[in-house]
Amino acid sequence: MLKEVLVVEGKMDTVAVKRALEADTIETGGFNLAPHTLRQIAAAYEKRGIIILTDPDGAGERIRRFLTQRFPEAGQAFVPKADATAHNDVGIEQAQPAAILAALAKVRRHEYKPEREFTSRDLWQNDLAGAGGAAERRDQLGALLGIGYGNAKRFLERLNSYGVTRSEFDKALAQLGAQHG
Repeated sequence: MLKEVLVVEGKMDTVAVKRALEADTIETGGFNLAPHTLRQIAAAYEKRGIIILTDPDGAGERIRRFLTQRFPEAGQAFVPKADATAHNDVGIEQAQPAAILAALAKVRRHEYKPEREFTSRDLWQNDLAGAGGAAERRDQLGALLGIGYGNAKRFLERLNSYGVTRSEFDKALAQLGAQHG
């Protein structure tokens, strides 16, 4: 049984999570979080801690940002879009148990004083910005690092805010290079 409570978007996300492991979930019901749902999330945050596991799409990112502002110490778990897509539908409910477990194994926490370890130069030098295929490389690297996908600005913010070390970054880049080599 997972100690933290997983915050997911809907009932089918809960079904997918329960196929992967025994865990309690709270469903946001989309972006229109009802006051009682926010109170439920707040209680779980205080008592057990929460892990945000939203869909790897625009709506999921908006929900994640909204919740992270209110619950800054929440864990962040990301299922890569490629692992959460089936039948032209993107969402946690589409993810296989192994993908959910892999995301939970790489939970990150937002740091209050983010390091400025990485700059836009790191993105440019590693073809993560301003190059053909940069978006795909960010998506793949984000999956390896457990920080999810983002445009160049958001990706850089996540590298610095989720405590990614230079060593982790270099190792993941090498792994990415080996996959394409």
